[in-house]
Amino acid sequence: MIYLRSFLFNVLAYSTIGLGCVINSILGVFNRDITIKNWNYVILPTILFLLKHIAKITIEVRGKEYINQFEGVYAGKHQSAVETYTLTTLVQRATYVMKKELTKIPVFGWAQAFYGIIPVDRSSGSAAMKVMLRCAKEMVAKKRPIIIFPEGTRRKPGQEPAYKPGVALLYQHLNMPVIPIASNTGFFWAKNSFLRYPGKIIYEFLPPIQPGLSKQEFMEKLQNTIEEKCNELNIETINAYPKLSKMLYKKEQ
Repeated sequence: MIYLRSFLFNVLAYSTIGLGCVINSILGVFNRDITIKNWNYVILPTILFLLKHIAKITIEVRGKEYINQFEGVYAGKHQSAVETYTLTTLVQRATYVMKKELTKIPVFGWAQAFYGIIPVDRSSGSAAMKVMLRCAKEMVAKKRPIIIFPEGTRRKPGQEPAYKPGVALLYQHLNMPVIPIASNTGFFWAKNSFLRYPGKIIYEFLPPIQPGLSKQEFMEKLQNTIEEKCNELNIETINAYPKLSKMLYKKEQ
């Protein structure tokens, strides 16, 4: 059944996303704000419906008291594509820090540009950081929170962390709290996997890291906070779904 459910979910979910990108590419020409509402109140709730009723994946949100809909930098663990399809249903006006090359994909990239994202050109070095910071300040001025994945790419549950300094740049220059997010998404929607394993995704928003720390202090606190909570969620998930222990990263000998 898992193969059939995964197939049906993937077909319906990616068709919904594709159709949504086409619609937003058109709507965005006339009104960019409406693309935010269409994405977060129509398209993504449809994905959540499909997750729950076809893939049999539910979502539990912990630490809702730390969510501010109008400001803050949200720094989350990135284990799965599902984060990009669900987090802005929780922080509705948030924007993502995203690889610039994704914006060059026809239709999909246009839709992201109209929605409003913060592009990062990884090939541009320090110049990319300046562009990211400038775009981030523009989003802050519009009362849009920012979601960033500090490791820059998806990593498996239990894999060694590899945090990058971009999040510290935002922390130092935006003068606003950074809210860490831990999750266990990689157990259910793994990187480069066709299968969608049934179970409960958990997002845990953690106490904000307030401005004022040095770069090193901030990075250490952010990484320790997220990784410690993710380790707890890994144990909780494996206890609830023992068969998914195979999804934990196994270091090659």
